[in-house]
Amino acid sequence: MNANVLVAEDDPKQAELLRRYLEHEGHRVSVVHDGRAALDEIRHRPPDLLVLDVMMPRVDGLDVCRILRRDSDVPVLMVTARSTEDDLLLGLDLGADDYLTKPYSPRELAARVRTLLRRTRSAPARPVAPPLRVGDLLLDPVRHEVTVAGRPVVCTPGEFALLSAFAAEPGRAFSRDQLLRRLHGLDSYVTARTVDVHVMNLRRKIETDPRRPARLLTVYGIGYKLADG
Repeated sequence: MNANVLVAEDDPKQAELLRRYLEHEGHRVSVVHDGRAALDEIRHRPPDLLVLDVMMPRVDGLDVCRILRRDSDVPVLMVTARSTEDDLLLGLDLGADDYLTKPYSPRELAARVRTLLRRTRSAPARPVAPPLRVGDLLLDPVRHEVTVAGRPVVCTPGEFALLSAFAAEPGRAFSRDQLLRRLHGLDSYVTARTVDVHVMNLRRKIETDPRRPARLLTVYGIGYKLADG
């Protein structure tokens, strides 16, 4: 599965190593060394996937992710030397789809890229999935589009995967473990709290009042469900 991959990494040696590994996988790779250059590159030549280092000059990776998620759902694999759970959850909260902590093997990173691309790109022979409608929420799996009462909602691939699961079975209560299995490629640092972060982000986007959700509901002692209308 060849793709256009943008690597934003301020360490030239590490960036070149990643370039070689990803090109060996068959991808076309562009490299930038600071956050502002990453945003400029994405605006002019949107990649299929962004490998984003957190600690970069000018604009750091967290701010790049925050700015990017205002109008783009390009998959983001964030890499960082920070390894606490709060740091990992912050990256996911800002819209990263996967998180890899340093030191890491370039071979593992290449595998994560493959996993994210499989999750976010439709295979040509895949059956056409019909749009899913739950009340005034409409989810189109083919176009990767979500609208609420006709208003477009930009979702990250991870958020879209969870919302798809909810919308396919409205009214069903999913446990956090069941929902985590919908999110491929997450590393061993990530816990079930990852689901809570994605749900919190979805509520900000689809609820009239995220503090009093009427669509995406908590099922105490179990997990979450999408109200069936």
